[in-house]
Amino acid sequence: MNPWLILPLLAAGWLAGTLINYLADVLVQERRITSVGCMHCREKLNWLDYLLVKPCTGCGTAREWRAWAVQILAAAAILVLWVWPPEKLGFWIALPLFVYLALVMVMDLQYRVVLHPVSIFGAVLGLGFGIWMNGLVSTVIGGAAGFGIMFGLYLLGGLFTKWMARRRGEEIDEVALGFGDVNLSGVLGLMLGWPKIWILLLFAILLGGLISGLILIGMVLVRKYKAFTAIPYAPFLIVVAVVFLFLA
Repeated sequence: MNPWLILPLLAAGWLAGTLINYLADVLVQERRITSVGCMHCREKLNWLDYLLVKPCTGCGTAREWRAWAVQILAAAAILVLWVWPPEKLGFWIALPLFVYLALVMVMDLQYRVVLHPVSIFGAVLGLGFGIWMNGLVSTVIGGAAGFGIMFGLYLLGGLFTKWMARRRGEEIDEVALGFGDVNLSGVLGLMLGWPKIWILLLFAILLGGLISGLILIGMVLVRKYKAFTAIPYAPFLIVVAVVFLFLA
């Protein structure tokens, strides 16, 4: 690798991380593309300050650690993708997929939501990518299967929550799966096609069960256990999808 490319690639990754942070913040806060505001005082942030992760000039509140983490990890990821691009995709195809998947993960981890406009954009991206990689039939079946399988689990989770609420005699606000997870599964189904999507869902469910179990054990050990604690599910889907798309 040309050493002169390292700094430009890190800068490009920093910009990609800034874009991910920006879209995650502004779409959740404003539901539209506009200037992003301080999470504390809501004053609009200067673009250069936002890029450089500076504190708010209005109230002096520092940016969350997530902003630094996303931009540093994105810079490292872009460099890795350039040096070791996925064999089947190449760098330029892998780049928009990485940005989209990272955006969904950040939104779900930070705000516990996967917005419908983000899912619609992902469906368009996934459809085009899936047809190019797997053909029309596999792509359409994969998208339908991903959505349908997760929708069935979503309904079962809702029924289980209602049953438990009836038994406990109290309302339970948390749900096992959100509809954003259903949409994301459909998007990933378009990207991977059939039959890979059901394998992805199987591994994501196993991974989610393992990590959730460890988290609950940790909560019990520190005596902070709370029944029906909600755990974001999209990250498990995305971690397995990254393996399938970039490493397999």
